[in-house]
Amino acid sequence: MKIDKDLLYRFKFFGIGLAIGLLILNFTLNKKKSKCTWFPNERVLKIIREKNIEYSAALQKQIATKTIDSTFINTILLEGNIDFSKSQTKNKPCRKYHIDYYSKDKNAILQVKICDSIASLSALKFR
Repeated sequence: MKIDKDLLYRFKFFGIGLAIGLLILNFTLNKKKSKCTWFPNERVLKIIREKNIEYSAALQKQIATKTIDSTFINTILLEGNIDFSKSQTKNKPCRKYHIDYYSKDKNAILQVKICDSIASLSALKFR
């Protein structure tokens, strides 16, 4: 099977144009720090971060005694994985989610209740 030289010439220009376009997109989107939230895990974590966050009394006590800090909780809300099998996603008016976080230093489970304008962080357990 013989490929026409004109067709190869067109594919080369198409590939060069595609590569330049991808580089331009990469640089413009990286400056904006945009993140695509296409997956359910990312969507729910984004919704939680956008709400007014309210800590339970137990979490406030853990923060006051320096057992945990708010940056660790923010890390969980950025990098955690939601366990949808343990979560109650169809509850009305407030949904409950279990967020698992695994790292080299700490493994934790955060329980979150999302209502209309508030996300209540109810419990943080370490494994």
